[in-house]
Amino acid sequence: MSRTLNPGALRRRPALWAAALACLALQACSKSLPERLGIPIEGYNHTSAAINYFIVNGGGPNIGPYGGGGSQNCCVSMPRKWHPGLTVVVEWEKDPNVGASRYWTEPRFSDAWFKRMDEHETKYTRHRAVVEVAPYKKLGAITAHFLPCDQVKISAGPTYLGMPDHPYNYPLKMEVPAVCPLP
Repeated sequence: MSRTLNPGALRRRPALWAAALACLALQACSKSLPERLGIPIEGYNHTSAAINYFIVNGGGPNIGPYGGGGSQNCCVSMPRKWHPGLTVVVEWEKDPNVGASRYWTEPRFSDAWFKRMDEHETKYTRHRAVVEVAPYKKLGAITAHFLPCDQVKISAGPTYLGMPDHPYNYPLKMEVPAVCPLP
């Protein structure tokens, strides 16, 4: 059953009107923007390993070998303005032998297959790094680049891989150097 609004009911609730007007007035007076914003995360994997998951300051997706981009997850809190020394904490898990299960002789999803998968997962490696964020003039999505030798680069501007102003335009398929740089 629908009720019709009695026009006199609004006049009899001055406290409700006062609260609504106070909220509107406070919003109109507030001209400052928040210091930090929640921004989406995406990643690029420039290696032959699978990144099972990655987290930047607490949030993030997964990416396959030599892939990424085009998909974003929510969110990382970042300052609207870049400043020297700005860093994020990146954590990730790698599967160095992605696709190994294709060659297993055990029937898929059998007890023997799951046992083999448990063994396979013991070879996953977990990593953590404090990474400097590339300078940005305007805040955009977090872009994490996973490079050979367990190196990570982070940008947070409104630019993406392949754009001339993107700070890390690495090729998707990168070879592991003979000697990895020290962290």
